[in-house]
Amino acid sequence: MSFIKTLLTACFLLSTSAAHAGKITVAAAADLKFAMDEIVATFKKSNAGEEVEVIYGSSGKFHTQIQEGAPYDLYFSADIDFPRELVKKGLAASEVKPYAFGRIVLWSATLDATKMNLTSLADPKIARIAIANPKHAPYGKRAEEALRAAGMWDKVEPKLVYGENIAATAQFVQTGNAQIGIIALSLALNPELANKGGYWLIPDSLHEPLEQGYIITKRAESNPLAKRFADYMSSKPARAVMTRYGFVLPGENLKR
Repeated sequence: MSFIKTLLTACFLLSTSAAHAGKITVAAAADLKFAMDEIVATFKKSNAGEEVEVIYGSSGKFHTQIQEGAPYDLYFSADIDFPRELVKKGLAASEVKPYAFGRIVLWSATLDATKMNLTSLADPKIARIAIANPKHAPYGKRAEEALRAAGMWDKVEPKLVYGENIAATAQFVQTGNAQIGIIALSLALNPELANKGGYWLIPDSLHEPLEQGYIITKRAESNPLAKRFADYMSSKPARAVMTRYGFVLPGENLKR
């Protein structure tokens, strides 16, 4: 009888634990891919049983999808203006919280980009240059701004190939579908890419700041896990990961 009682108690505890286990779905800008994966893994160590699913993609497309009712609980955007618009439309359960400034770099898997700059892109030997689509990807918009500020847009526009988001843009370069690209520093610092070619940090004076921010969506208004994860983004472990991937955190010097 004692064995059966113990077994029943264990089953009850497991079912109770499962009933209280939470789940959230996070829509995150593609530049967060490697940093966010680490942050989620660390968060889950102290939140056993909780489920955090992250979907990476274009900030602009997520912005549209949330307005159409997409089931996201948190939204991390590479352009802070997108979540600000959602707050104005009553689609957020929190104020917008800035979490980082992004940086853009020239990166190549086959060329030594450390010795290049934007004028190097006019070299006739470079036939294909990858950037994210400026129509909906903040990193693509900043890449266009930088190229225009450097007087290079008209010279390189015929060579451009457009990624759906910044991760797809990096993949174009990584696979050889483009010889070089303008990608997020956070992706260039990932070991998978850092061991190839090299990067050149594009001066932030050539483009508008890539201020990034997040919200808890209206859908997650009563979801305590969403609030806990949002708070965790301000923790020392999460901030350390963001810094390691080249993000400039609020209050830090953008010129570092």
